Amino acid sequence: MNSTTEIEAAVFRRLLQHLDDNKEVQNIELMNLAGFCRNCLSKWYRAAALDAGVEVTDAEARERVYGMPYGEWKEKYQREATAEQNAAFEAQVERSKG
Repeated sequence: MNSTTEIEAAVFRRLLQHLDDNKEVQNIELMNLAGFCRNCLSKWYRAAALDAGVEVTDAEARERVYGMPYGEWKEKYQREATAEQNAAFEAQVERSKG
């Protein structure tokens, strides 16, 4: 591995593996702490594919990021957000509006 693209691809794969290994970390927690989540990654993946001239659906991008169909992941791993998590998210959204 010697090109920047190969290194970046390896880092992306490692990030996806890390998220897969830590399914208990909820998307709202990621959003509140880091300002992005698995859904953001799938949107970025799709946008990069389109920039490269490759058609990728939302479902395909989400499956790449989640490692399974999104509905299956939600059913197995997603928990209802707490009131505190929702409040933190709303506060973050308001701050980002500046």
